[in-house]
Amino acid sequence: MIITTTETIAGRRIVRTLGLVRGDAVRARNIGKDIMAVMRNIVGGEVKEYTKMLAEVREQALDRMIEEANELGADAIVSVRFMTSETMQGAAELLAYGTAVLLEPDRETE
Repeated sequence: MIITTTETIAGRRIVRTLGLVRGDAVRARNIGKDIMAVMRNIVGGEVKEYTKMLAEVREQALDRMIEEANELGADAIVSVRFMTSETMQGAAELLAYGTAVLLEPDRETE
């Protein structure tokens, strides 16, 4: 599965648009990470606990989006974007979305 933020893929031609695909995940903070974040806030620096948590939730959202595209029989997902929002205090949603497409080799570039 090709995943890209661009609208086109070099060397390929989009022959059919299958539609919007998305994957989302909601993750809540936990007390252990909050304690470490408070400590880092006092001394400064990156809050690695939250960075790791966001990386994990981003991968989960991408996996869910790819799963939806696979169910449609897609070859690729173009114009991929991410969006975040706070769903409640201490919990955030990360949404990955894009357009599932079918591809063929671009004969003009062969």
